[in-house]
Amino acid sequence: MKLNKFWLLTAMLVFMLVLAACGNGDDAAEDGAESEGEGTEESGGEGSGDSAEGEGETPDFLTLLTGGTSGTYYPLGGEMASNITDETGIQTDALSSNASADNIVDLQAGEADLAMVQTDTVAQAVEGSGAFEGEAVENVLALGSLYPETVQIVTTADSGIESVEDLEGRSVSVGAPGSGTFYNAEQILEVHSLSIEDDIEAQNLDFGESTGGIQDGNIDAAIITGGTPTGAVEELTATVDVKILPVEQDKIDELVEQYPFYAEDTVESGTYGIEEDVTTVAVLAMIAVSDSLSEDAVYDITAAIYENTESMAHARAEDITIDSALDGIGIDMHPGAQRYFDEQGVSAE
Repeated sequence: MKLNKFWLLTAMLVFMLVLAACGNGDDAAEDGAESEGEGTEESGGEGSGDSAEGEGETPDFLTLLTGGTSGTYYPLGGEMASNITDETGIQTDALSSNASADNIVDLQAGEADLAMVQTDTVAQAVEGSGAFEGEAVENVLALGSLYPETVQIVTTADSGIESVEDLEGRSVSVGAPGSGTFYNAEQILEVHSLSIEDDIEAQNLDFGESTGGIQDGNIDAAIITGGTPTGAVEELTATVDVKILPVEQDKIDELVEQYPFYAEDTVESGTYGIEEDVTTVAVLAMIAVSDSLSEDAVYDITAAIYENTESMAHARAEDITIDSALDGIGIDMHPGAQRYFDEQGVSAE
């Protein structure tokens, strides 16, 4: 009997030990699951942190789209790219392009980081109007404006062309396809009751081709939007006497009323050898930027551009100032550029 009691007590003890072991195993499993959950959550947090850091990373390379090699964008953009490279350590390359509209398309497609554009063209792109009718661009922001881009209607002194109306029936370059110049030409002809399609023999040429065509006698005139003096027009003066056609005051008023991004401007006497001031209109050149660039990167790029203009040789560099950097901009600013200008005490007029 004593033996049976012994074995009964032994069996009960073993049973209790087994239960305890199972209980501890379940607890351990639950602890393990909780630990894994905590580990996963922490890992997710670290991943999110990496993503945020990625958004703030400084790129190794940047592409700045400019314009045709005979215009103002290309040489000026090259100097700005050099300053960005030197000041930020980001290798920045300035590339020739068809200018404003095409530059915006490439920015939208992620094929470039920065671009020189006209304020009117990028405003239309964001609105989904003009050349971008029904196809609004959503990922392009402003870095800052640069200088006035003067609409220059160029011909020769012996062409017999005295006014914009005299362009009717003539062969006229209206700018490269996709350029801001093309749309300026269209709008200026419109207020003079002329149509690109019906009233002139339109040629889609870049600045160099335009002035080359005038020199060779293949075209009669060219509409060129660019900072004065424009290189291609200066080169033309070496072989012919250049004439710049005026835009009369009533047409300027009409143009500004329809398209508020225009402003009255003057091609001063002495430019291209002309003997009197010529009244015309201008828009503004600006830098547009992809919204994929981080705030810190754009802050540094903005500082590099606006704080180093004295090192630039191009005549238009003297117009690039911090005080005027928000003039004429009709789209949202990139947060990095906005932070920079806020620190400088600059606000839009």
